[in-house]
Amino acid sequence: MERAFRVFEKQSEVDFFINKNAKAFLQEQFKLWSYQYFWEVAKEWGADRVNQLQILKDIAFKIIDFILQFEDELVKVWNKPKFVKNSNYVITLDRITPEIVGKLVKHKNFEEQAREWEELEIIQNAKIKNQNDNSKFKIDLFENTLQDKKLKKEYEHLPIDTKYFKDLEIEILSQFEDLDKSLDGWLIKSENYQALNTILPKFKEKVQTIYIDPPFNLDSSDQFLYRTNYKDANWATLLENRLKIAKDILNKKGSIFVRCDHNGNHIVKFLLDEIFEKDNFWNEMILKKTAGMPKRETKDMEMETEYLLYYANNYENLYFNQLWEDREPEWMPVMIKFNRGGPTGKPIIYKDNKYSPPDGYSWAIGNEIAQNLFKLGRMRVVDGKPQILIDKRTVGSNWTDIPGYSSPSRWGFSTENHEKLLKRTIETASQKEELIMDFFLGSGTTTAVAHKLGRKWIGIEMGNHFYSFEDKKRIKSGVVIRMKEVLAGQGNHEPCGISKDVKWKGGGFFKYYELEQYEEALANCKYKDGDLFTVPGRSPYQEYVFMKDKKMLKALEIDYEKEKVKVDLTKLYPNIDIAETLSNLTGKWIKKISDEEVELEDGTKINTKDLDYKIIKPLIWWE
Repeated sequence: MERAFRVFEKQSEVDFFINKNAKAFLQEQFKLWSYQYFWEVAKEWGADRVNQLQILKDIAFKIIDFILQFEDELVKVWNKPKFVKNSNYVITLDRITPEIVGKLVKHKNFEEQAREWEELEIIQNAKIKNQNDNSKFKIDLFENTLQDKKLKKEYEHLPIDTKYFKDLEIEILSQFEDLDKSLDGWLIKSENYQALNTILPKFKEKVQTIYIDPPFNLDSSDQFLYRTNYKDANWATLLENRLKIAKDILNKKGSIFVRCDHNGNHIVKFLLDEIFEKDNFWNEMILKKTAGMPKRETKDMEMETEYLLYYANNYENLYFNQLWEDREPEWMPVMIKFNRGGPTGKPIIYKDNKYSPPDGYSWAIGNEIAQNLFKLGRMRVVDGKPQILIDKRTVGSNWTDIPGYSSPSRWGFSTENHEKLLKRTIETASQKEELIMDFFLGSGTTTAVAHKLGRKWIGIEMGNHFYSFEDKKRIKSGVVIRMKEVLAGQGNHEPCGISKDVKWKGGGFFKYYELEQYEEALANCKYKDGDLFTVPGRSPYQEYVFMKDKKMLKALEIDYEKEKVKVDLTKLYPNIDIAETLSNLTGKWIKKISDEEVELEDGTKINTKDLDYKIIKPLIWWE
């Protein structure tokens, strides 16, 4: 059994989603083989040989049943909700009371926090010897006022990571009457199917806009921090299973954007037509593949563009914001022609002169609007005909006027989406405070831009760069680091992208955590030995070995005499965030957290120190 698990772990994840007709298919294949084998030598066989072949078929079918049951069990492990663990919060000082900030400064780990700020160049010159203690780091965060101490303005957006202050985390969080609604975003380290499947109850129909730039369907993965060399069928299945959940996460006004190139455009379009339906197709934007780089010398035609497919969740309810951009100014006439003649429109008055449109024409704007435009210098009269200054145009499907990628990369990704591209996408499809999601987060551009534009956000990424890695210049990067710099408004990389355009200064509050992964859940399962053929007259399903197992019940201590069950999740993982786990499981957002209790949005209070095992049953037992 253990060896079988190891083999299964190496298989493509597409194998989890077994065709419902797999049993019939395998049985049919055996029959085809046996018929072929039978007819080749049928004349030489007697009744005993035929009976032996029938017995072989019965055994083969039992083995097929057993294998499929085994894979069904692994599918259940794959799909079960996952525990949240290793969670921390990042919050800027302006969102914390001065009393708690004072405790943070005196904390034994404040030096580590200050060292991080210096390393990320969020602050400088913090290495000041403190005469009152042995700390090498001291920052005077406050200024004295007539009333009390006040946080200095230059330090308002210093981001505190609660990983340095776990003993003060509950006190920090207790400031908020509605915790989840106070958060700006969630960063989740996980394989994205398991993440989407786990958070679906909590975020169902909550997300306004999804943007994803999935790994392109390429021949090699050598130049990337993630895998890109999938086979077409595997790549399609990888996207299909995630897009189906994504549709349920979008609200009725929501929309999804999927970036792709010529390698996978036809596959993505087919999947989106199937899952979101053809009638919900909104547009296909053309993107600039390069970012102002000179063309390379090649005998082939240069690939200069990529695509962004744009689908509504529901075409009739779609929120769409028509964007405008600057264009070269041009004076244009304001006449509208009537194809069949028609009455002449009312005149426009300018400097006591009346200007009437020619026969068969009308002015496109009325006199009252024209007067305002004259005052603004955006309208004039030439040869008796009013003209209007046109210096804006609507944004259409040609987005090659903005860079598609950042070049050079600021965060260590060769395919790092440019912040201007995400700005246009997010502003097209959402309003402030609405929720944006990216479950192929990569370098974190989507969450960074969403935050700067005043949106809420969810980012899912499984790579080790979620936390940190060093580039060639030994500058630390990573998704969590990037978001800390965004909150600070400065750092090794900030201000960058759209920061200056939107006058971004900093501030914010987000949570980051890991999800239990399939391999970890599998390692915590305990399966009994079983003999498939020991009980005559009973089917393999009746002898289902996996129905006898303990699953993850080592998290439970059962007192049979007192008929009580005690839950001890530390036997599974040392740092489980039970509040977030329950929030994902129940679909109810967190309102308040204390040392022993979590209060959910509907007023439900759950004792986290004395959990009812029935609440967490889907996490540790599946049937």
